[in-house]
Amino acid sequence: MADTRHITLPKGFRATGVKAGIKPSGREDVALLAAEADCSAAVVLTSNQVFGAPIAWARRILPRGRGKLRAFVINSGCSNVCTGPAGLRDAEEMAARTARRLVCDARKVLVASTGVIGHRLPMDKVRAGIDAAAEKLSTRHDGDFLRAIMTTDLREKSAVVVSKLGRTKFTVAGTVKGSGMIAPSLATMIAPITTDAAVSPALLHKALKDVAGRTFNAVTVDSDQSTSDTVAVLASGAAGNASIRPGSKEYRKFLAVLEEVCGALAYQLAADGEGATRVIRIAVTGARGEADARAAAMSVANSPLVKTAVHGSDPNWGRIVMALGKSAAKVEPDKLKVRIGRTLVFSAGRGRKFDEKTVSTYLSGKEVDIACDLGLGEGAFAALTCDLSREYIAINADYTT
Repeated sequence: MADTRHITLPKGFRATGVKAGIKPSGREDVALLAAEADCSAAVVLTSNQVFGAPIAWARRILPRGRGKLRAFVINSGCSNVCTGPAGLRDAEEMAARTARRLVCDARKVLVASTGVIGHRLPMDKVRAGIDAAAEKLSTRHDGDFLRAIMTTDLREKSAVVVSKLGRTKFTVAGTVKGSGMIAPSLATMIAPITTDAAVSPALLHKALKDVAGRTFNAVTVDSDQSTSDTVAVLASGAAGNASIRPGSKEYRKFLAVLEEVCGALAYQLAADGEGATRVIRIAVTGARGEADARAAAMSVANSPLVKTAVHGSDPNWGRIVMALGKSAAKVEPDKLKVRIGRTLVFSAGRGRKFDEKTVSTYLSGKEVDIACDLGLGEGAFAALTCDLSREYIAINADYTT
């Protein structure tokens, strides 16, 4: 039988997901990830000024984005956002109840909630769910864990990479939930990531912030940033390697593997965007610097006109250059080149002759590449998004009804 583990494939972790009755669908809605001992941990959290009670709890127990954790408990179906002091007490109770079941300090338990904004958690169901999950923890229930963190997601999203630090094998594994309300700013989803590499909390946080900038922060589905975004990496150290040192070749290897996992998860987020039928990659080069490249790429990625044109297989390059021009980046039309796939559609300040049928056929594929060379410097950045379909409107028009 094929190994179905992902989040528990690194040594030192158990996980599960249970049905507590929070979701109207009756599907799994309480997830629990537990380490065998306290482990290094790092988080990046939403910078939205309206944030959930679990975010406030995370900032309290990991004020510098790093520290030691034993567990991560997550509920779906209710985000516990804008619920006042009572909502914070609910988040604290989730941590405390989990801690009692695992015999650890409540401040070693990270909490996340995802779902509708503005509703109190049904704590009787949450309590029962935590108790049931604590009894069911194992390395055989990764699929239940993954399903329990999903909301409007259509696909289960996970990634695993196994590599070596010298002669020592180590693993990085991650899952992610997210389909709508996805836009970058530190983190844009709930993503639990585990590794059995030995690495200090400070260095783990440095690695996560570095990698998040090029992966999770490069994804946008609809330009709306969630109130609950949490990416957390837990490192058990059970692989047995010597603790990774800053600037070492082992650190560079670990960073590359972490980026590979996070990049795969970020791509899956774009592919599972609400109503999505295509993944769109916007690569900007030739910008004055990375900040300009990011601004230009995200402007195109967030443009409803670009996204609908791709959905309709319409090679309307005018929408692309418009989106570049409205960004905060420096753009000079006479130096700009735009390609859709391999076809040059704009250069030297005007559109080029091209076979519209060929480009339209290309745009109807599952993956679309748009390359924009600003011709002004060495700055580069690549953004990921998806097309904007009628289904996106249907999903979000009826989200709470």
